[in-house]
This record gives sequence, C-alpha cells and structure tokens, in this order.
Amino acid sequence: MSDSGISAQKATLDISGMSCASCAGGMEATLAQTQAILKARVNFASSKALVEYDSKRINLSKIAEIIHDLGYEVVPIKTIFSIGGLHCASCVANSENAIKDVPGVISASVNLASGRVRIEHTSEMDVRQLRASVDDAGYELGAEVAVLEDVSVSAGRESKNLQHRFTLAIVLAASAMALGFVSDFPGKQYLLWALATPVQFWAGLPFYRGMWSSLKHRRADMNTLIALGSSAAYFYSVVAVLFPGVFVKGLVEPHLYFDTSAMIIALILLGRFLEARAKGQTSNAIKKLIGLRPKTAVVVRDGHESTIPVDEVQVGDVIIVKPGERIPVDGVLKEGFSTVDESMITGESLPVDKKPGDEVIGATINLTGNFRFGATRVGKDTTLANIVRLVEEAQGSKAPIQRLADIIASYFVPVVIGLAIMTFVVWYLLGPPPQLNVALLNFVAVLIIACPCALGLATPTAIIVGTGKGAEHGILIRSATALERAHSINTVLLDKTGTLTVGMPKVADVIPGDSFSSDDVLKMAASVEQYSEHPLGQAIVAAAAEKSISLEETVNGFTNLPGMGVKADMHSGHFLLGNLRLMHDEGVRLGHMETAAEKLWQQGKTVMFLSNDGEALGLVALSDSLKPGAVESVSALHRLGLDVAMVTGDNERAARQIAEKAGIETVLAEVLPENKSAEVKKLQSEGKIVAMVGDGINDAPALAQADIGVAIGTGTDIAVETGDITLMRGELSGVPAAIALSKRTMRAIRQNLFWAFAYNVILIPIAGGVLYLAFRGGGVPQGLHFFLGESGFLNPMLAAAAMALSSITVVTNSLRLRGFNPMKYTEYKD
Repeated sequence: MSDSGISAQKATLDISGMSCASCAGGMEATLAQTQAILKARVNFASSKALVEYDSKRINLSKIAEIIHDLGYEVVPIKTIFSIGGLHCASCVANSENAIKDVPGVISASVNLASGRVRIEHTSEMDVRQLRASVDDAGYELGAEVAVLEDVSVSAGRESKNLQHRFTLAIVLAASAMALGFVSDFPGKQYLLWALATPVQFWAGLPFYRGMWSSLKHRRADMNTLIALGSSAAYFYSVVAVLFPGVFVKGLVEPHLYFDTSAMIIALILLGRFLEARAKGQTSNAIKKLIGLRPKTAVVVRDGHESTIPVDEVQVGDVIIVKPGERIPVDGVLKEGFSTVDESMITGESLPVDKKPGDEVIGATINLTGNFRFGATRVGKDTTLANIVRLVEEAQGSKAPIQRLADIIASYFVPVVIGLAIMTFVVWYLLGPPPQLNVALLNFVAVLIIACPCALGLATPTAIIVGTGKGAEHGILIRSATALERAHSINTVLLDKTGTLTVGMPKVADVIPGDSFSSDDVLKMAASVEQYSEHPLGQAIVAAAAEKSISLEETVNGFTNLPGMGVKADMHSGHFLLGNLRLMHDEGVRLGHMETAAEKLWQQGKTVMFLSNDGEALGLVALSDSLKPGAVESVSALHRLGLDVAMVTGDNERAARQIAEKAGIETVLAEVLPENKSAEVKKLQSEGKIVAMVGDGINDAPALAQADIGVAIGTGTDIAVETGDITLMRGELSGVPAAIALSKRTMRAIRQNLFWAFAYNVILIPIAGGVLYLAFRGGGVPQGLHFFLGESGFLNPMLAAAAMALSSITVVTNSLRLRGFNPMKYTEYKD
C-alpha cells in the first residue's frame, strides 16, 4: 500500500467472448478509464486481462460486472469449501463479505442449509489469506470439497456437538426450574446461580463467540440477540444475588431469572439440534448418489487380476465386472455382453443391453453377464462425480428470490435490537409495577423471539431438496436461478429431430426420374452423403448398405449446406442433394418430382431431391417417428398451462404432420440452424418466457438464448453444457417434470418466506407486550397464565421455544418436497 492510501492489487482474469483484437482494445480502454482501476492490459491471443486496481474502492466482482456489461464474461476458477459457525441469514451475509474482501475473489455464495461456500476466484487467491479472513470474521473455513461430502455428514458433526451442549443445558435448566418451586432455604439463590452458570458460559459459549466476532466487525447477527437476551436475565440475577440492596433502595423486588436464562439457551440449542438433523435429511438424494460409488475395482495389469481401491484406477485400465456388481468407473466395453441397470443415473427404469463398443457408466449395476471394459473417465471426471458436482453447485447457488431475504436479514438484527431497547424504555417509564422487571422481561423476549434463522433457511433448504429430487429422476438443474425461473415459463419450444422424434430416420421411398432406377438414385445420393454426419445423410448411406449397393469412391468438394442439404462433385458432374429450398435457390427444374413430393409431404415424410448440373435425377423420402411418450409429454405441458411450439428445418407440410401427431399447434418450419436463436428472441419480444428443448450442436445458440435451456442428455456435450437443465434420459417426460418440480419448489419457498415474515411480524409485537393493552388488570384467561402471565407479557422461555420452532417449521416444510414425484402428470398443478 502506498502513502496515498491506495491498496493496489493485481489480478489475471480469463475472458470469454472476444472475437477480434478490437474487442480486446475496447475492453482495455473501458477498464483503463474506470475509476479505481490503475492499469489494464487485455490480450486477445491468450484471452486474458491483467488488471491492477485499488481494492479499497473497487473489487473484482465489480470489475467482472463491467466486463459483463461490455458483452464479455470473466471465466473464474470455481472452488467449494465447507464453512462452519453459520447460524442465520446474517451469518451468511457476514461470511460472504469477509470472503469477498480477500484479493483474487470474484464472488462468494454461502449456503446456510448445506454449510458450503462456492467461491469464484482467480489464480491469485491465497487460501491461507482466505482462511484467515473467514476465521477473523468468526467462522471456520473447512477443507476444499474435492471428493464431495453430502450435507448429512457435516450436519451430523454439527448435531453431535449441539447434542452435548443441549444435554447439559436442559438438565441444569430443568433442575433450576424445579428448584424454583421449592420453598426458600439458605443458599438457594447461590445454588440457582451455580446451576445457571455452566449453561450460560459453556453451553452458550458459541453465542458469545459469534457475538464477539460480529462486534469486532461492527455487525450484529442472531448470536448477538441470543447472547444479549440471555445475558440480560443472567446478570440481572447476579446483581440481585450479590447486591440485593440496590433493588430494595429503588423499591423494586429483586427477582431471580437464572432459570429463565438457562432455559432460553437450552431451548435454542434444542432448536438448532433439531434443525441440524432436519438439514441432514434435505440431502438424501446426494447421499444416495455418493453412496453408489463402489469402493474397489478388479483390474487387469500385466496379465494379472488385482483388486484395488477405485481411486487408484487409471484411464486405460482394463476392469472386470461380474453379474450383480457395480461398474467402478466410466468406460467402453471390450469383451462380453450384458444388461445394465442405469436407473440410478438416468432415472430410466428399463435395463440397457451392452455389447463391445458401448459405453458403460460408473456406479450403474451389471445385471447379467461377465464383461471387461476399458476405463475412459475416472475420479472426479466420471459421470457420477459430474452429476454430484452439478447438483452441489446448484444447491450452493442463490435464487433471485433469496436476495430479498438476504437484504432484509442485513437490516433485521440492528432493527430488532432497536425495538428491544425501545420496548425496555417504554415499559420502564410507563409500565405496571414492578417496572424494571417488566421492562427487562419484555426486552429479553423481543431479543430472543426475533429469528433471522428462518429467513436464511427458507430458500436454500427448498433448493437442496428440489435439486436433489430432480437428480433422483435424471433431471439435473444447474443453478438455483434456473430452478426459480423455470416455474414462470409459459412457452416451450421443442426441436424436432432427436428431441421430439427418435432422430434416427429411415429411407421410406426412392422415386427415380426418367432413365434412372431407384437403385441408381440411391447409389448417387448415398455417394454424395457418405462423408456426412447428418442423421438424414447417414440414413441414406445405411439404406444403400442394406441393399449392398457400392458407392462412388471419388467424391470431391463435399460441402454441407446447413438447413438445406449438401453438394459434391463426382465423375459425372456437380451434384446437389437437399430440400425444396435448395433446389429453388439453385434453379433446378423439378418437373413432376415436385408433384410426387407433395404426396410424400402430406404423409409427414422428409423429401431430399437429387440433381446433377441443374437437372433433377430423383428424390429420396425419409420418415422419422415420434419418441415414445412424446404425445403424453406434450399433453402434460398443456395441462401445466403452457404454449408448446415446434421448430425444425423441415418444410411446413412435413413439419405439420409430425406436430399434429404430437398434439402441437404452433410450427416454426424451414428454420435454418443459425436462425433458431432468432426465433427464440422473437417469442421473447412478444412477452413470452421461453424454454428451448434441444439435443443437437445446432441447438446450442437457441438453448443459450432461451430463458431456460433444456438439453436432452443423450445429445452432444455442447448442448448439455449449454442447457440450464439437463435431462439424463433422452425422453421428453423430463420437460414437464422439471417445470412441475420448479413450481412445487417455488411454492415451498413462498410458503417458507411467508411464515418466516409472518412469524416475526406477529410475534415480535406480542413479545414487546402489546397484549397488555387487552389484558391489563389481570384479564388473561387461567389457561394462558404460563404463556402470558396475568397481564399479557410473553414468557421469555416461550419466546426461545417459538424462535426454535420457526426454523424447524421452515426446514420441515421444505422436507415435504421429498414426497413429491415430478414424473406423475396428475400432480402437475401450480
């Protein structure tokens, strides 16, 4: 740091989205002109930005926002750590702020329910400095979560510690309460003091630690409220024991509240203990996934079989699997045949036959034969590890609705402390005798009953259960934002080939032109397409192979024409094979071929015309079939109240045939791949919230453009990576299931937030003594005396019980999602 007070920090940021050197120049100029950025260098070749900035005036999060606004993105390193010492929404905000202050950190998202923090950072971040900053804030940064540990394990450690503290607290607090009913005897007050002290300073030690850490940073959290409230009752009683004359001179009866302070701590510990146990149950889905991973594998090395830990398996190892065993890692079958149960990964109940060359997935179950396979993905690269990582990241992310709770929680504790002080002053000056006692008890009750814990748990607990429930059914939701946004979708746009249909078309008709046979047309068409990777082209080549038709060996200038067809040169001329649009664009004379095609289109078939040097040689018609369950899935989407449309490169007539079979009214036909995203934009411009469903590489731009991109997991990697939601099985039933799950999860979150807010709005005034206005003069019914005394003042011990109950209620409501089956269409109601 220089004498001018500037705290200079350097960061190297990986940047995506730059397409030319001028992009780098424009970004560099903007960054250099930004206040608090001292230097900026952007390298287009390496896609990196080197930034020197004043960390007192700007942080990396803000710099990343500036780059985002320019149309580019910072690509951070993502790391997940466990974090301890969190108790409420204020703890979340405090710990996040401490982490964001560390040089190299771009963003931090702390999840109260899972005890995890997801940090996006640069390579400059120092973990030791990060740990020191978190420790200084009063929290504990655990180890990096490399091998994912389910929430129930960390929750189990927390609940065991809480159980020990609660056991001591409840025994001593109950003893103090029982002693209160015993007639006075010499030394009674000292015995009460002795019983309350271990509760206050050992069982309640975490509250004091939390308060001290918060005060050091000029903040306040839930620990502050509990420590202040219980300490007020405890130290008031200590003064009454040691200096009773102080109260006698002021004409005040010196009451003792040792049992109250002890029972407050005991009940709050009970609430946190039950809350920790409940939080552990929120992650049952992840616990099941992690538990699927085999511990050992039988590998063949140097001709010898040996059993080794699965963590020691290397790519290329040959592994032996027997019937009934779980497959240790991902790989490709080399020898043998079998049937594999992949339901735990894909949600698909039917077993899958496997033969040499087929892929096998780690953690799935081999049902029948012995086989050997070569390992292709091991450790953190396996499908199971990636699924758990995706779910863990989603559970650690924040939904937009949670930001409202976070903002309120940041102001909550200071406001409550202010209300408690106001309550004390009002009752001390205007309350019934004994004023000091009444003012103190109401002060304590207001502090204790206020609960930002429920606010902090309302969203993340539901997110954890919801994303876990999705993973059980092969629905991977990549973020809390996607889960929230999906519930507001009103339009679903379905790609046709490979998404709505099987995607494996077959040649149905070959109609030759004059002077040619159908085999001649099929031979020339297959020769042109033999280098194509398009499903239509591969189907034509396969049809020729079935008839043992030999193809032309010399094919030059093969060019794919996206959305229209292909062209190539062979010995006899320049050939085109494609749709009607291509033929018209190239001026091909079709003659009666167009009439023949008309009949085929009416049957819902896709027609490819073959031409040579501008003359039509014939046509090939192909047909595809709807995927099993496609009609039911579209019907389920309609029952959810959604508009459903289909987008395809096929001509209007063929597309409408497929759409009518599926029950879809809106058809966007003859759309080139690069224009699919434009169709999504058009729908969005009409005010629609669009989910795009696709599986091909040409769907990736549309998936990214849509409000929610749903990628069929059987498609290409780029489609899966682009989607906000990934369906592990290649069935459309996952689309309505994902939306239904989002609706049900959002309903739980709204319920949680309502009760968290309503609890505080209703009970804080009661704790402040507002019911005295209705019951003054001893009008409280006999049955409510334990709760409200004779005048309507809430018992502080009940305030502690109510506070604990509010958090448990929120977590329990989220756990109800575990019983929801998103695959049942009859339950699809908002």
